[in-house]
Amino acid sequence: MNWRPRLVALDIDGTLTSVGSNDISPAVKAAITRVTEHGTKVVLCTGRSLIGTTPIAAQVPASFAVCSNGAVWWDPVSAEVVKRTTFEPGPTIEALRALLPDSVFAVEQTGVGNLSLGEFLPGDLWGVTTSATFDEIAAVRTPRLVMRWLDRTPPELSFAVKDLELPGIEWSVDHTEAWLTAVPPNTTKGTALDELSRDLGIDPRDALAIGDGSNDVEMLEWAGLGVAMGQAPATVRAVADEVAPTVLEDGAAQVLTRFFPA
Repeated sequence: MNWRPRLVALDIDGTLTSVGSNDISPAVKAAITRVTEHGTKVVLCTGRSLIGTTPIAAQVPASFAVCSNGAVWWDPVSAEVVKRTTFEPGPTIEALRALLPDSVFAVEQTGVGNLSLGEFLPGDLWGVTTSATFDEIAAVRTPRLVMRWLDRTPPELSFAVKDLELPGIEWSVDHTEAWLTAVPPNTTKGTALDELSRDLGIDPRDALAIGDGSNDVEMLEWAGLGVAMGQAPATVRAVADEVAPTVLEDGAAQVLTRFFPA
């Protein structure tokens, strides 16, 4: 195969790790290392906050990290946030609270943790979680708002919000938990990668992206080769150029090894 990507964009949960885990298999670590040894840029692209991304970045030689679905850019080499886009979460919280009783909310405090309105489940949030009132949480501009609909399933949440309009933000629903993530308008993994690749002088046609969630759709469509993980929902697999084995089968490593063999 003659084509070899100059940039590799990798989702974390469901792609490099099982959802919510920081454990990356040796095969995946080795494959990512080979990518960088060939001079190709590795960009971690995740819905996780920065504080949830750093344990992953510590294990692999990533060139860059796009966190919070594109709202926070982080340089692992300098350990600095190089871009942070924010929005006012109050109107979105009000709309969701009216539609979804028993929902709880958290806004990201980058590099620290979250302010929460209501109590999340253990392990839901990265970093320090501080309880807040609606007025307190609505007053904080944030790159990322998350909502969990307690005691509900992902299909129930997807059905409940199918006709929902939330102007002024981008939002996505998780396929493994009843969880919604909102970020600033015109902010996705795809838009972030488009801007970053221009800065690096890399054409999107020379990029490979691998992911498994609804927040990966724009990224998979943007890349010259978009690969969905085997356990991804049908809607995500439908936009991909091809489908890899599942995360439990080290699907990301299998894809990377085709272009960067051992």
